Amino acid sequence: MTKLTEKECVPCKDDFPAMTLPQARDLMEHVPGWTLSGDGTFISRCYNFPNFKKALAFTNKVGELAEREGHHPDIELSWGKVGITLLTHSVKGLTENDFIVAAKINELQD
Repeated sequence: MTKLTEKECVPCKDDFPAMTLPQARDLMEHVPGWTLSGDGTFISRCYNFPNFKKALAFTNKVGELAEREGHHPDIELSWGKVGITLLTHSVKGLTENDFIVAAKINELQD
């Protein structure tokens, strides 16, 4: 399997199916630190930082990555903490795009 960080997100067509729970579980080993929801519809992770400035800088890096990939996470920024949730809204679940972005976000952390 090609590393997720070497792939690029692809646009989802109208009939693009969401991953099944077993498919999502199989990809979890490629995104350490992320948590799969019980129903397999999203993945999430919280990153911790020593202050707001570093958390904001990380959030901006995630935003730039999301724009390049054309796949945008839900981001929650607070003092010293960035919470990220990924799902493909158009399919109401997970696609490989979510795991690609998660793997690339993991590489952004200083």
